[in-house]
Amino acid sequence: MRRRHFTPSLPGLTRQSILLCKKMDARVTSAFTRVFDALLPAHDGSTTSAPNLCRRAFITALAAAAAWPRLARAQQGAKVARIGYLMTGSLASPEARAMVDAFRQGLRERGYVEGQSIVIEYRSADGRIERFPQLANELASLNLDLILAPNTPAAQAVQRATSTIPIVVPVMGDPVEDGLVASLARPGGNITGLTFLGPELVTKRLGLLKQALPNVSRVAALWQPGAFGERTTRDMLQATEAAARSLAIELQLVEVRGVDEFDRAFFAITGNRADALIVFPSTLLFTERKHIADLATKHRLPSIAQAREFAELGGLMGYGASLADLQRRSATYVDKILKGATPADLPVEQPTKFEFVINLKTAKALGLTIAESFQLLADEVIE
Repeated sequence: MRRRHFTPSLPGLTRQSILLCKKMDARVTSAFTRVFDALLPAHDGSTTSAPNLCRRAFITALAAAAAWPRLARAQQGAKVARIGYLMTGSLASPEARAMVDAFRQGLRERGYVEGQSIVIEYRSADGRIERFPQLANELASLNLDLILAPNTPAAQAVQRATSTIPIVVPVMGDPVEDGLVASLARPGGNITGLTFLGPELVTKRLGLLKQALPNVSRVAALWQPGAFGERTTRDMLQATEAAARSLAIELQLVEVRGVDEFDRAFFAITGNRADALIVFPSTLLFTERKHIADLATKHRLPSIAQAREFAELGGLMGYGASLADLQRRSATYVDKILKGATPADLPVEQPTKFEFVINLKTAKALGLTIAESFQLLADEVIE
């Protein structure tokens, strides 16, 4: 026959209290034991007696009472952070998910678990940058601890929506010229984050294009007016034109202001008999990189753009800062701000990881041969 033990019921005694008791310092428990022994004589016998059970319950209750202030403080300190994430693309897009996953990885590296210690409110523009202001206002109304804006246009939209909620931007072009921060060392407002050095690397990309294809003499440059501040844009264009002259390249600048202008742009490019294409950095042109890569292949134009993601989607080459790494690193800013730091005092950082990718499948489709010595420069060759 199974023996059933009598268990007294004490008001307020819970499983949590018992677990806390088990974790109490042995000296505290011993002290409670001595107090109880002084109040209640011990009973002899081989079976468990009600007084002994009461003795254990009394010790448990006192231990739980002693531990309760610490438990309450711990519960008060375990606030769940709520942040917003304004996305350019759709979460249904593998490319957009890759960026979000990189950010989530950065959070995990700092001890955050989405849905437990941090909640993220996602808002997607579905590739329509003109939706940024509406979505920024929506996020600003949610009383969030912080908003992550992935790029300069998104950051400018959130900046107009709120001057108090901290904003972290993983990919900025020229944050000072674009009016996002006062200086890189001392941002001074509610925005901080990282730059991707997109405009500064255009001449490097042009050099790589010429090195890969020495016979190239006419290069079309696809660019978006207004993608960066006036001074940044002017400096980027002047530096690229100077680099083109030094490489004996005739540069053809072709504007694109919206997604409905690509067909017209490529008609102009082929009409001027361009040998190759360089895509300038901009949020619009990055978002439409698959469309651009497809059009370049259709018109048999070797191409190079700002990031590996362009080559992965069919462009010939991509060179620039690792955007996934910038997303991952942005979680450091999120962590610091959630722990009490202010964006005004967190310096804007530059990229530390750069990637050069060559797509040999595209080269083959275009009938090009890329020298093996040049392939050795790449971080990855897609075959």
